[in-house]
Amino acid sequence: MTSAVECVDLTHRYGDNTVVDDLTLTIERGEVFGLLGPNGAGKSTTIQLLTTLKPIQHGSVRVFGLDVSTRAQDVRYNLGYVPQQLSIEAGLTGRQNVAWFARLFDVPRAEREERVEEALDSMHLLDVADRMAGGYSGGMIRRLELAQALVNRPALLVLDEPTVGLDPIARDSVWERVQAMRADYGTTVLLTTHYMQEADALCDRIALLHKGVLRATGSPAQLKAGLGPDATLEDVFRHHAGEGLDDSTEGNVRNVRSTRRSARRMG
Repeated sequence: MTSAVECVDLTHRYGDNTVVDDLTLTIERGEVFGLLGPNGAGKSTTIQLLTTLKPIQHGSVRVFGLDVSTRAQDVRYNLGYVPQQLSIEAGLTGRQNVAWFARLFDVPRAEREERVEEALDSMHLLDVADRMAGGYSGGMIRRLELAQALVNRPALLVLDEPTVGLDPIARDSVWERVQAMRADYGTTVLLTTHYMQEADALCDRIALLHKGVLRATGSPAQLKAGLGPDATLEDVFRHHAGEGLDDSTEGNVRNVRSTRRSARRMG
């Protein structure tokens, strides 16, 4: 069986600036895969390449065995995508926004109304579904975008900073729905986030990018174990991508652990 995503020697440049540098990684079907890194690491560009929003300059990307360069339309029908920037039609109601996506992704006519209702309900938006989306709060818009992305029950759900601006309750509801999609339909999830606790709890595996280069990959447990028994995923992040640290990153991580142990002893 083919993997959900296969990137081989993927490179992308803006002029002389290389933002994705010879990236090779595989995302298996049904897993939640985290793409982490500081701002400017190349995460969003990588996502735009595999979602067909940018042309492949060098290397290759396949989504469920489909070459992104030659089968872009077929790839899109397998995707649900929530971008980093808020993107809804303010002049439509919430229900109309989701229904538009259902038509766009060829959800069968007989199922559309039920699917739209299900997607809105999953994001707790039914009570405001017939209000103009332009009057939604930022958090409501983010939930509406997720409803749009879920309405076609995508095989691959791509989430670029999906819970930014959401309160903890809304954030939990988002992940409950994503996990339900995974359990019910085998959905593969690719996400970026700056919430390390979120990544630690949700991701089966993580790839950490810095300056376009893949610095580490593995399960959260494996990555933390590589730094020692008291390491957190934030320690891993800083170890591989921390700017402004001195050359002795390992020493800094040990200092952080020591400080934590002292704090625990002091209560």
